[in-house]
Amino acid sequence: MPAAAEPDRWEFRFAGQGAGIPVTASELYDPAKGYGFEPGFAPERDKPFLFSIKVPEGNYRVTVTLGNAKAKARTSVKAESRRLMLWGVETPKGRFDTRSFIVNVRTPTLPPPPPNAPGGTAVRINEREVGKLHWDDKLTLEFADTAPHVAALRVEKVDVPTLYLAGDSTVTDQPAEPGASWGQMLTSMLTPDIAVANHAESGETMKSFITGLRLDKILSSIKAGDTLFIQFGHNDSKTAWPQTYVDAATTYPAYLRVFIAEARRRGAVPVLITSPHRRNFDASGHITNSHGDYPDAVRKVAAEEGVALIDLNAMSKDIYEVLGPDVAPRAFSNGGKDPTHHNNYGAWLLARAVVAGIAVSDLPLKSHIRPDLLPFDPRHPPGPDALILPESPIRSDVTPRGN
Repeated sequence: MPAAAEPDRWEFRFAGQGAGIPVTASELYDPAKGYGFEPGFAPERDKPFLFSIKVPEGNYRVTVTLGNAKAKARTSVKAESRRLMLWGVETPKGRFDTRSFIVNVRTPTLPPPPPNAPGGTAVRINEREVGKLHWDDKLTLEFADTAPHVAALRVEKVDVPTLYLAGDSTVTDQPAEPGASWGQMLTSMLTPDIAVANHAESGETMKSFITGLRLDKILSSIKAGDTLFIQFGHNDSKTAWPQTYVDAATTYPAYLRVFIAEARRRGAVPVLITSPHRRNFDASGHITNSHGDYPDAVRKVAAEEGVALIDLNAMSKDIYEVLGPDVAPRAFSNGGKDPTHHNNYGAWLLARAVVAGIAVSDLPLKSHIRPDLLPFDPRHPPGPDALILPESPIRSDVTPRGN
């Protein structure tokens, strides 16, 4: 007897609103049932809450109806490990607002190699990734902000273009406050017809991204019409890491060309991104170069290979110097004590700079920039008091790998 087909559409209703399966605030996630609120994060007054649905790997269009019949609401939505989807949706009492966005869901599993062929059957995730929401068999949604309320939810599997991200801790989906990276802010700036698959991870280098089978994971699904963003350098340049160090003049460009060639072989569009600066100011208030010749190596390879370049290194320098030594720390994690990793505000600024780079490129991706996105100039960034993003309920004092 053939196995029952997995569903590709799920509908839920909360507080009696809409169609689908009725869900009460007391229903915690049950793998057998396949949905529910995450333990410890069920709805309670105006606190953030997390709702998960067991789904196969893939891209999903999520449609949420936000609002409350009895009170005004303000809701922001994040997915998986705090990928920002919707920000600050306000609804008066008794009014509802329906929005859609795309979420990418993945597991560590890889298609097994043929008999006697080298390879592996799973990404070699590190100990800090075990149990994280971006490496499981669930689609998890976080509802946060000052008064988060969801009335109805629909999830449908879709085939849409995908933007893949390969990189390190400045790109990855940081799983907990107060850290954040630019990759997890991107979806909120793009139209709801493209997925962002963030495969970046803290501490990664181009070598470890290959040996850990993370590049294999991307290559197992990337296809014509997709895009691959490539940003490495923070860890590749560490001579103290002999197994993964690459030289800026020789091996670093060679590895960049490997990523480019692998994407092109599958019909995808590779894009190189220079590493953002660390927040190191000199006595005159200018950012010092903590990346040596590595950003120039990226620029050179992009020119020689005819690959689009987003110069986040240059744009981050403009942003930090305009903010200045006194304000710039407010864009960084751990109360500004960390000069490398960002908080929500800093991650949003860098993501917005990346999107500004897309906008002035010839990439097909530029058609997916939200038309209502306000203009952005790295030399005139909004200040931290003008850009308050909602915090997630998951917090950690563990610093990112590679710090």
